Amino acid sequence: MSDDKNPLADSPIPSSPVVPNQLSGDAVIQFRCHKGIDCFNACCRNIDIMLTPYDIVRLKQRLGITSTEFLRQYTVPFEFANDGVAGVKLKPVEGGMACQFMNDEGCSVYEDRPTACRYYPVGLLSTRRQDENFDRASYALVQENHCHGHFEDRKLTIDEYRKEQGLEEYDEKGRLWRQQILKMKSAGPYIGRMSLTSRKFFFMASYDMDRFREFVKSEGFNTTYDVDAETMDRLLTDDLALMEFGDRMIRQIMYAENTIPMKEDALKTHLARRGNKPAKDDVKAAEERPSMAAYEMPQDGDEEKNTE
Repeated sequence: MSDDKNPLADSPIPSSPVVPNQLSGDAVIQFRCHKGIDCFNACCRNIDIMLTPYDIVRLKQRLGITSTEFLRQYTVPFEFANDGVAGVKLKPVEGGMACQFMNDEGCSVYEDRPTACRYYPVGLLSTRRQDENFDRASYALVQENHCHGHFEDRKLTIDEYRKEQGLEEYDEKGRLWRQQILKMKSAGPYIGRMSLTSRKFFFMASYDMDRFREFVKSEGFNTTYDVDAETMDRLLTDDLALMEFGDRMIRQIMYAENTIPMKEDALKTHLARRGNKPAKDDVKAAEERPSMAAYEMPQDGDEEKNTE
């Protein structure tokens, strides 16, 4: 099957033996979920829910905890490919597969539920080919035996369903992250062999927003990058501004897409702080990859670690 007929070939989502029928936004589906249906909560009892950075921002704000605490208590990391960048999924209840946020009334964080939950039973197929610099979006209908919502007497288009579920905002806030994942996958083996430091930085800047904020506040960052006071104030107080800035930093560090100005004496200062002499190889390495925070992905039972 050619790429023209199978754009799923470059999808960041782990491969599946089933190739779904691709649908456009104006495709009509028959579906309704409500508390009175006999399968209510069935989909929440066996979860496999990938989270976007925006999902994490919404949920950690909803719960009133830091991103580090949220990641430790409610998520598990996974790799999109061997030795590749990591994503995070919701961690089910201890000893089971049910969602931690499920209760008898449904979802305890319903207003801030993740993108994947909002889409169900529709799947977003976001793809990017190697010769393109943009991502394509199409949809698929997921029909599982446990879900009886497909037999409800209600029809609407996928675009209408997306609007009803508040997905226009979630898709817009998640677009930059999806582009990152697609770019890394479509870029081939070079990106797939990123260093551990780079993978940790991607994880921190994408998912662990509050740790990334500490990095932005650090001496190493502020002696390297020239960020004006107004922008810095937004980064220290606005999670969404910080999320978008994290995307810019990842692109600058990993792809040399330079949008964040560096101070003229940044290289000299960086080497002085490390206590190194500016040997030729050191200069080249420092130019390509400015100072980063030491970072470990938070895991259940870990104590808070300083990123400076």
